[in-house]
Amino acid sequence: MKVAGRTAFITGGGSGVGLGQAKVFAEAGCKIAIADIRQDHLDEAVAWFEQNGHAVMPVKLDITDPAAYAAAADAVEAKLGPVELLFNTAGVSVFGPLLQATAEDWEWQMSVNVRGVINGVQTFVPRMIERKNGGHVVNTGSMSSFIALPRTGIYCATKMAIRGYTETLAAEVAEHGIGVSLLCPGPVNTNIHESVLSRPAHLQNTGYYGADPEVFAHLKKVIEFGMEPETLAQHVLKAVENNQLYILAYPEFRETLEDIHARVMSSFADPKDDPDYEKRLAIGVPGGKKKEPVDG
Repeated sequence: MKVAGRTAFITGGGSGVGLGQAKVFAEAGCKIAIADIRQDHLDEAVAWFEQNGHAVMPVKLDITDPAAYAAAADAVEAKLGPVELLFNTAGVSVFGPLLQATAEDWEWQMSVNVRGVINGVQTFVPRMIERKNGGHVVNTGSMSSFIALPRTGIYCATKMAIRGYTETLAAEVAEHGIGVSLLCPGPVNTNIHESVLSRPAHLQNTGYYGADPEVFAHLKKVIEFGMEPETLAQHVLKAVENNQLYILAYPEFRETLEDIHARVMSSFADPKDDPDYEKRLAIGVPGGKKKEPVDG
């Protein structure tokens, strides 16, 4: 897929991973719209684009609001043309033991990390299908889409949900010439640890932490040596151009994933211990293989 000349809509585009994508795809010749819930991030991003000679359209948007999303889509397409590159990049996180989580901790992360992605797809993909000019969707998961770690339970649940959603979406829209990618970052040098600053007032009740400078400093130390957003975005550009489903830019996680998948494969029951195996195989099962009849 050639991206030059196409319009890209990037959520979380005011900072971090989303801003890195905006910069790289602008350099690749795309028309860029960046959506963010924080006006200060949008202002800082616009200043960078102006200083570097690229046009950008900022959109203040709460991605959890479907009506606001549709209005934003209309405004962007009226100014920049049809959106054919959708980057569902915005995400939030707050960490701690699962049993300390409040209902509001769950609601906040699920609404942004899962429903925000769904709102983006539901808004733009039907338009892509109707126009019949292809397109590409990049949903941001995480290495937590594959790897579960203590104290990351809610975040991990949202990112594993995005993996399943993205894989299914890819299978359903391929016939329309629309590509889909799942971006799975490891540590990135961003300020995602400050996402609690944009947490809605009605979801402030938490079992974890709020705007705590000491917690922020600790979390920043964990990610400050992570990949730079622009470097990660170069992997995304390559994946979009080649219609690559998985974007796994961190080779240091290969051994861990091999370990996980080896444990999964070793847990399958032995067919010879299952009296109904041949019967199920003969009729075919969703996701499985159908046994071919033998001639003669």
